Amino acid sequence: MAPQEPPSATSSHMMKTTKRGRPFLKDTLDLFATLIVSLQLTTNRQYFRSFPNSFTTDDAARNLASLKFSQSNRGPDPREPSRIVTTTTTTTFSMTRDMAKAMCQQFMDARLIENAADPGSNLFKERGVYVLTPKGLHVLERFMSKNGINGDHLANVFSSQPICMKLLHLERRSVDDEIIVSHSAITALFRRFVGRQPNYPPDYMDTMDAFQRYHERSKGVGLMDITEKGVGKAAVTHKHCFAAVTALEWLCDFTSVIGREEAAEMAAQFVRFGLISLVSDKRKNNDSAIIFTVRGAAGGANSSISQHGEFRCTAKAIYKVTDEGRRLARWDLPDGARPSPNSSAANVSGIARASEDRSVENSTTEGANTSDAKIHRRISMTEKLNASYDADQKKGQKESNTDRLRFIMEEPQLRALFREFLRSNFCEENLSFYLDVQDFKKSFSTTSSAIAANPPPAKAGQKATPGQLAMERHHEALIQKAFVIYNTYLAPSSQSELNIDHGLRNELSAYLSEVITNLTGKTFQGHVDLDQANQFNATQLQTMIRLYERIQTHVFRLMATDSVPKFIKTPRFLALKVKLVEEDDGPLADFPLMNSGASTPSVPPGLSAAEEEVGGAYVTISQRAAIQERPTGESR
Repeated sequence: MAPQEPPSATSSHMMKTTKRGRPFLKDTLDLFATLIVSLQLTTNRQYFRSFPNSFTTDDAARNLASLKFSQSNRGPDPREPSRIVTTTTTTTFSMTRDMAKAMCQQFMDARLIENAADPGSNLFKERGVYVLTPKGLHVLERFMSKNGINGDHLANVFSSQPICMKLLHLERRSVDDEIIVSHSAITALFRRFVGRQPNYPPDYMDTMDAFQRYHERSKGVGLMDITEKGVGKAAVTHKHCFAAVTALEWLCDFTSVIGREEAAEMAAQFVRFGLISLVSDKRKNNDSAIIFTVRGAAGGANSSISQHGEFRCTAKAIYKVTDEGRRLARWDLPDGARPSPNSSAANVSGIARASEDRSVENSTTEGANTSDAKIHRRISMTEKLNASYDADQKKGQKESNTDRLRFIMEEPQLRALFREFLRSNFCEENLSFYLDVQDFKKSFSTTSSAIAANPPPAKAGQKATPGQLAMERHHEALIQKAFVIYNTYLAPSSQSELNIDHGLRNELSAYLSEVITNLTGKTFQGHVDLDQANQFNATQLQTMIRLYERIQTHVFRLMATDSVPKFIKTPRFLALKVKLVEEDDGPLADFPLMNSGASTPSVPPGLSAAEEEVGGAYVTISQRAAIQERPTGESR
């Protein structure tokens, strides 16, 4: 039985722009991802070279001229909660070729795409070939996961190119989309910028493949030592130096800053906070110089924070990490001596004053955040995985194992190792069922599609909108997935039959027997074939989901109480825990973590919506990049 035709709502709106003239960040990211989903990335040629997984200026302009994003959501009918209804919303983007090119320039400024033939170019050209950057792939993965988009046509680009593993997001003001500058936000950004340890690129960097080079860059901005020889003076060596241009590129590639102008403002804040300082700027007198200046309240008597800071965006400008920067980065702490998450040193205190006024040259961007926020540090990996962990709330062992299992599910490397452990103990089907149901539930709620140009006229009796057509296909796929799960894990004598409570099994069997008998007039034989499955409607699928959730809860408790206590004592787990803890105690340990499919919080995680906007930072993790990481790491 086909799903009932859903009500359709169509909306068109103008994107909000900042006083700098650019669209708000969220609109920029959403439009970028919608465009990429609508494109067929192919191999294009330019300058006698071929570029796979690319698109041209014409491709982008043509699709942006008439781009439709349709999203269908399932939920209970308010008038009859037992009935499932589907609502499809279609948003239309329409722009001229010049507007489309200007929008693509914004994508380049945000480091979401780059010129395939000339990656160093910052201009979106009339006849160019473009590819996605690692940051662009991270944003695209997050958008697709959040909106239930089928990305089969993009599988090759995700598997063949590096993806940004952890992207640092800085909170912005809702009224004007400016980054909220606070002591905590700058501290978080700086620790990510300089890395857990000084990042001196290896000499053999040029021999690395694209994945290895990107991994090296992700550790922190590339550093070098500079020796200055003054006339009649002894040579002076400055350690931990970096080029100004290198800093801007790194900030654009690994954080949510948009463009070099915003990156330069953040670097100027580093100068103002006393974390970096200018070593030299050997440009010629007639060379132009762009200098970004920021202003704000100075710190106390013993503070390194100044009233203003400036950053020179020139090709010859060299900066270095100061002693204060080294202290804040915690480079000098010996191994194993990093502050615990509950110590005052590990939590970022807001010692800067509330008002942060930023200016660029002679123009001033006014605005103040009236309070400063401590970054709410997530529980460290050490605590989550330690066998004696009780979450500081004196929970019982059963509850702590539940917490550990949740974390194992979230961490890709731990989850893969846990799967191997379960396989060796002949109970891998527990984890497989749990994850398959999670994926099924997510797919059931939302599906989206993006297409370019106007769809062909609808035939008689055919649903007209692309969102509705996508929903029909989605419904068929959901039915197949639901009964693949049943036939794999729950049917009598199935391939990976679960060991579950007889009451749950009998309840599921009785429901299927009733539905199939009513639909087909045939007796239920324990297995469901495709013809029988295709007659299920959305409401019946919803009932199956509820039954699957109850079985899922049973399986989760079983893994938490029986498998996890044994797993955390295995040598392979202990070895991996050491590796992950070392990574976790680095700069990223100061931020709340979100997976790539999570929605952007309206306020920093850990703060209530009732509080005023405050500066903060959070990290999103790419699940696809985590899968890529293992073979890349093994090859080094």
